[in-house]
Amino acid sequence: MARIRLKLGANEIEVDSKDFYVDNQSVDEVISNLSRYVAAETKVENTEPAVNYLDSLEDAEIHEPEFTAPIPIDSSQIRSKINILVRDSFFEQLRTVSEVVAQLYEYGWAARPLDVSKVLVNMASNRELQKESQEKRNYYSNILAQVR
Repeated sequence: MARIRLKLGANEIEVDSKDFYVDNQSVDEVISNLSRYVAAETKVENTEPAVNYLDSLEDAEIHEPEFTAPIPIDSSQIRSKINILVRDSFFEQLRTVSEVVAQLYEYGWAARPLDVSKVLVNMASNRELQKESQEKRNYYSNILAQVR
């Protein structure tokens, strides 16, 4: 799933791949058009020259799971990638290690389940995520465990 989010002052635009199809050839054009629109709106509001915030984007990645293989990540990168899933509300429901690995794959990152499991356990022990055991399986979320 591709997501493009541009924010300049009070203006923000977010485009999700389910809104329309963006391929590798058109993604630059889409981002350029969106940034010009956001910049134009901000310039009108502030009467200041617009700043190109695209230059400040860090770790911008494009992944089309149906066309490209995911990028292997090592264990030191897993926590930051899981934090992206947290930010994107993935952990609003209870999730297993397998589901987390699959979602990382959808975002374009390949990680070993054992490494993901270790990071999730560590995040739960640091109270960054909630951990719940049901039927001999561990589930992780950023919500309190529901009453059974």
